[in-house]
Amino acid sequence: MFNSFAIDANARYFVPVRSDEELRAALTNKEFAGLPRLILGGGSNVLLTQDFPGLVIHIELKGRSIVARDEAATYVQVAAGENWHEFVLWTLDHGVAGLENLSLIPGTVGASPIQNIGAYGVELEEVFHELTVIDISSGTRQRFDPAACRFAYRDSVFKHEAKDRFVITQVVFRLPHKAALRLDYGELRAELGELGVTAPTARDVSQAVCNIRRRKLPDPAQIGNAGSFFKNPIVDQSVFNRLHAAYPALPHYAAPAGQVKLPAAWLIEQAGWKGKTIGRAGVHAQHALVLVNRGGSRGDEIKALADAIRQSVQDKFAVQLQAEPIIV
Repeated sequence: MFNSFAIDANARYFVPVRSDEELRAALTNKEFAGLPRLILGGGSNVLLTQDFPGLVIHIELKGRSIVARDEAATYVQVAAGENWHEFVLWTLDHGVAGLENLSLIPGTVGASPIQNIGAYGVELEEVFHELTVIDISSGTRQRFDPAACRFAYRDSVFKHEAKDRFVITQVVFRLPHKAALRLDYGELRAELGELGVTAPTARDVSQAVCNIRRRKLPDPAQIGNAGSFFKNPIVDQSVFNRLHAAYPALPHYAAPAGQVKLPAAWLIEQAGWKGKTIGRAGVHAQHALVLVNRGGSRGDEIKALADAIRQSVQDKFAVQLQAEPIIV
């Protein structure tokens, strides 16, 4: 299975690609002309609700290297098919910091800009330099700088205008030499304290993040899941004021443009879903944001559970949740 939800689904055609040439060949093969395409990396951010009637292209491009250094930063180039967490550890092994807060996020490097992944106070856009794509229609290579990617919270242009138009083949990160460690989250500081670390290094932060994630989130190798299933909703101040008056314990965080970010896990738990199971799909007992395949679940069962949770939160709080995974 090439998806972390462990959904048993088949594709009409499945082609692994290990070079730009193999990718272009798959895109231009007349046998696949007119068929729908699904570009698949680690399969950690996708929910398959049915067999796929077209071509699945599995990105297996490999390669990692330090391509430049200047007075301020190190520039690291990595192929889209590389495992994200292994890449983070590789940077630390090479004495380059900046990605440690993003440790143990599942998936491949090529998917990371699409989602603008983030964790523990750091988002990918902060360390992003540029990426390279293959244009699906022409086969030409193009570059996207940060402005062209139009990053937002768990979002990018590749979910909108550029969706289904390009395949990301490599990403370049700009990792500053003197970047301060990001220890904003109390949970992270507490974990470092438990480890007895008083003067943390980037590797210490990475280890602390891994410890927290392993404790809170289920291992997809043990129980099918895609990590956090819903985005944390961002609401206007007036909406937050209404909710806070009714629920004084509601956690919240400042967001751009005077808005407020609400923890989706808290909303879902308050709506009574944490640990609940319907059929073969369920909500993880330790983290309400994580939907799980209890064993043999179909993708449409997990989608039905997600829809029920979304409606329940809407009814109770008048807040709309959005799914993080791509639903196929």
